[in-house]
Amino acid sequence: MSRIGKAPISLPAGVSASVGSGNTLTVKGPKGELQEIIDRDITVSIENGVITFTRPTDQIRHRAMHGLYRALVANMVKGVTEGFRKDLELVGVGYKASNQGNILDLSLGYSHNIIFEIPGELKLTTSQEKGDNPRIVLEGIDKQLLGQVAAKIRSLRKPEPYKGKGVKYKGEFIRRKAGKSAGK
Repeated sequence: MSRIGKAPISLPAGVSASVGSGNTLTVKGPKGELQEIIDRDITVSIENGVITFTRPTDQIRHRAMHGLYRALVANMVKGVTEGFRKDLELVGVGYKASNQGNILDLSLGYSHNIIFEIPGELKLTTSQEKGDNPRIVLEGIDKQLLGQVAAKIRSLRKPEPYKGKGVKYKGEFIRRKAGKSAGK
């Protein structure tokens, strides 16, 4: 049996979950509401504030779906109670970030600024303090969407290994390479 799949998810106070038509699981909490369509083979039961998942057989597909949906729903429960956050840092001379609502304006050393629209479900803030790198902070309740948007912003200028310039996650370690060695 899957170690992840068989672990029950306890619902904190203020969070409710229900299974609707088409095996759609809805989780409502203080920060919002999220929905996930669960595979028809996986059975979801909600009893006494605890969500459990069961699978019909030990086929590879069923084992994979068992752990997957349990992890997705656990992230949904955490998202509607605490929320998720990603911090990105712009490292490089002249790199800037500003925002107007959910429109992100990035200056990343190209000949033009990059205008990036953030989905409405996420909250965007940018900060620039003297002596510190510009920061982009994304917050939201949907972990999948948050990670996908953060990865897309990072892909606009990935950190390079020689000087470390680019868009990186806060705390991310960039493996550095030695540059050209001097001649004789």
